[in-house]
Amino acid sequence: MVAILLVSLGRVSDRRPFRSAGVLLVCGLLAALVVAAASLPAAAIAGLAAKAGAEEWEEMPSELVAQTSPQVSRVYASDGKTQIAVMYDEFRSDVPLSKVSQNMQDAIVAAEDHKFYEHHGVDLKGVARAFVNNNQGGGRQGASTLTMQYVRMALAYSATDPQEVVAATRDTAERKLTEMKYAIQVEKELSKQEILERYLNMAPFGNGAYGINAAAQVYFGKKPADLSVAESALLAGMVKAPTAFDPTTKTGYPQALARRDYIVDNMVTMKQISADEAAKAKKAKIPTSTKRPSSGCVNVAKNQWGFFCDYFYRWWMSQADFGETSYDRERLLKSGGYRIVTTLDVDAQADARKEITARTSDSNRNALMLAAVEPGTGAVRALAANRKYKIDNGKNPLSSNPALAKQGVRATYPNTTNPIITGSADLSGYQAGSVFKMFTMVAALEAGMGLDTTINSPARYKSQYRDNSSSSCGGYWCPSNASAGEAGNFNMWTAFGKSVNTYFVPLQERVGAANVVDVAERFGITFRNSDDADLAKNSANSWGSFTLGTSASTPLDIANAYATLAADGRYCAPTPISSITTADGDKVDTGQPDCRQATTPAVARKALDAARCPVGDHAQLGTCAGSTAPQVRSVVGHPVFGKTGTTDRDKTAALVVGTRSLVVAGYLANPDWANHTDRMSHDIVNPAVYRTLADYMEGRAVEEFPTP
Repeated sequence: MVAILLVSLGRVSDRRPFRSAGVLLVCGLLAALVVAAASLPAAAIAGLAAKAGAEEWEEMPSELVAQTSPQVSRVYASDGKTQIAVMYDEFRSDVPLSKVSQNMQDAIVAAEDHKFYEHHGVDLKGVARAFVNNNQGGGRQGASTLTMQYVRMALAYSATDPQEVVAATRDTAERKLTEMKYAIQVEKELSKQEILERYLNMAPFGNGAYGINAAAQVYFGKKPADLSVAESALLAGMVKAPTAFDPTTKTGYPQALARRDYIVDNMVTMKQISADEAAKAKKAKIPTSTKRPSSGCVNVAKNQWGFFCDYFYRWWMSQADFGETSYDRERLLKSGGYRIVTTLDVDAQADARKEITARTSDSNRNALMLAAVEPGTGAVRALAANRKYKIDNGKNPLSSNPALAKQGVRATYPNTTNPIITGSADLSGYQAGSVFKMFTMVAALEAGMGLDTTINSPARYKSQYRDNSSSSCGGYWCPSNASAGEAGNFNMWTAFGKSVNTYFVPLQERVGAANVVDVAERFGITFRNSDDADLAKNSANSWGSFTLGTSASTPLDIANAYATLAADGRYCAPTPISSITTADGDKVDTGQPDCRQATTPAVARKALDAARCPVGDHAQLGTCAGSTAPQVRSVVGHPVFGKTGTTDRDKTAALVVGTRSLVVAGYLANPDWANHTDRMSHDIVNPAVYRTLADYMEGRAVEEFPTP
């Protein structure tokens, strides 16, 4: 027997020399162990193996004691209970052995390692028997104990490159020796219960189920603690060959059934169950289908959560704390086992989607988009649109942009995964119109002007900004108001309430356009459009139209900017995160409120006082004389502030409305073609915004804004 073992090892050596003399030493030690196996009691064999492991073999990798397998990360709504999505490469969530049924613990031992509780990592008699059988032409026998199998899986998962994975899993005598060596050492470090727990959590069960927790869910829709004898035997049988013993396939079903019954018989032999229990188990049906939650944002539990999930995912991928590269960050998310509680308010989200659906359809080429933010924290509470968050797959109509349609480019409706509500490097946003006048008002207040600053505002104003377009007057930009009746003397309350263009353009001239742009940036406006970014950096003082909202922005940008006013001038970066907890239960600080004072509380309160006029509320210091959305205050039933916005030829319609608890911004725009010819209606966007806010505020105590 010893000769056969050494010959077998020698063949491996001829093909590929061992890396060190230590492996040759292992050969000799194992040969001695095999000799001992023929004549010595088990206790003596174990002692010899332990002595060899302690005195002769190199240090064991730490990964073999620590759990290293990838874990599912779960994403929850703000209530910490509603699961939005799961993120994984391997569907696995570890559980302690105490939450695995005794049936399952017994079945895996009966299936893979009858002497698991007797040996010390290596079944020496089994090794000898396997070598004899394999070298005499018999069917291949592995003689791997549960501990050795655990070692193999742990080495593969701790590998840092593909070659290490191959080395950890290839069918060679050298790999088997490594497993034996480390198995003996593992058994010195871990108890049998710890080894069994790690094995069950790491083992693959097929159909994308990794670990016993996932397997119980995928095949039986239950917790591992509730697995029956029949269910446990079936799962235990799959570990050896998950594809061959897959009960959901035509060829795998009979093999899975036969192996289950084989393991049930083993459980009787090992006195784990009675003959009656075995007979009952063999009559049980086995599953022919599986159910596994899919990974990622396109597979959210409710489709209306998709845009928020995507916002969270993009946020995660932007955080350097989670890795130097995008690959590192995604791998961490999909394997780190995080419990992520987001800021998504499922009720607010449902309300937003309901109000959108009541006013337009998902097949409308114009997108109605809402974003809701909590003042003082930056918590994003809702992101909704009249779109399904789905990959197009070529079913969307061609783009409404004729040039893109000729190229075969498809539209973003009814299905899209584009971040149309929050923007990205490739999607800069939309011109929002007069909601930007707030930044001019803040700049003027910071410069020492009062809310009562009066300007004689004509129907059309010749500005100091150069303009060579056909609509200029004498080479200068000449903006006009929405109607000829908006002319006369206005202050900030009345001009903001009626949205008088010819008040805010000269006001911007007085304070300096660069200062207005600076306020917008402090309030979180990001210039994703390259032309906007160039103007902001190099020619801000010549950007006359900035006050009228010609810069691209998103509903989230504006909701958060106005939330800064409600937070007494304290800007908080928008965040989708309430808390992040590691698999070990440690808290991660990334994503917590990141706030700074963007303007003084005094300025913020004054600006907010004037911002009550456009939405039908009453200012505390001055008098409102006109409103562009007068019904908002009565519908919401709480003190409100906000602003409407409209661009040239009604290409975009916008409204932002807020209380001290929540700010909601909505845009009606065409994400596919900025120069479309449709007229966007405030009759669609306005009620969607203020009724979403009203739904959120229902039942809450009335809270007045601080006195300016």
